[in-house]
Amino acid sequence: MTQPLTLDDIFQLFRESERQRQENDRAFRESLDRSRQDFDQRMAESKAESKAEFDRSRAEFDRSLAESRAEFERSRAEFDRRSQEAEQRLARAEAIAAQASESVDNLSSPWSRFVENLLEPAALRLFQERGFAVKEISQRVRSARGGTNLEIDLFVVDDDVAIVIEVKSRLTQSGIRQVLATLDRFKTTFPHYANYQIHGAVAAIEIDGEVDQYAENQGLFVIQQTGDTVYISTPPNFTPRAW
Repeated sequence: MTQPLTLDDIFQLFRESERQRQENDRAFRESLDRSRQDFDQRMAESKAESKAEFDRSRAEFDRSLAESRAEFERSRAEFDRRSQEAEQRLARAEAIAAQASESVDNLSSPWSRFVENLLEPAALRLFQERGFAVKEISQRVRSARGGTNLEIDLFVVDDDVAIVIEVKSRLTQSGIRQVLATLDRFKTTFPHYANYQIHGAVAAIEIDGEVDQYAENQGLFVIQQTGDTVYISTPPNFTPRAW
């Protein structure tokens, strides 16, 4: 026959149940703590691995970027050097071409043939025959004094008189005005001739209409071509203007 449960038996059962519950709670908390610690450890390891991988990737990227930048700088420096060399070669070639072109033009143009073959060899004689004791002749006399650039085609000189000869392929009134402007600026641009008596002359292969008369009226000598020689067409009694 089953023994009836006493109050003490019930109390003992309750205490055992409570002890078992507490044991289960403790085991659960320990398991939970171990799981959390394990998770935290794996997370920390994962973060460390990820950071290390990130740092390695960043370092590799920085290294590649530095190499690319250095290569770009080397390429740009080489390009700049070659461009500069090309520009220098082009400049030299253009200068040579311009000089050659000018030389060819000077050798072949009617103006140059007129000056070098006819006018320059005869200029001293022509003005000596007009009573000027000129002894020197220069071609293409240049000066940049007085704030302006001026070039004289032919220049014949003695001790106190000089004659500025401007040469035109075709003589026009506009050309005469240019010659007069040159003479007006002459002593400013060539100050060492300030005490000289300066006269002007125009020489041309072709002359428009009565432009020679216009030149004479302005006080200029006129030199013209006939055949293989040149002559001063201004009348012998002509009085030139002095600048």
